[in-house]
Amino acid sequence: MSIDNTELDEIMEKLENLDDEVLAVEKLREFNNATKKLGELLMNLNKDLSHGEWKTACDEAKKEVDRVVDEIKAL
Repeated sequence: MSIDNTELDEIMEKLENLDDEVLAVEKLREFNNATKKLGELLMNLNKDLSHGEWKTACDEAKKEVDRVVDEIKAL
């Protein structure tokens, strides 16, 4: 899943409109952490990873982003 600006706006609006501010902050933190990890992997900041390790780490990070996005959308 790639996140475009429209989807990002939708996610942010969903979090901003949640009655439970603590949950909103928690989900925003999860989203930020997951997208940061994926972004760092995609930019290949860790040169110690083999291609296979890098690909596996990217796939796992993408699944985590997808999981968090799905949880936010379900709120």
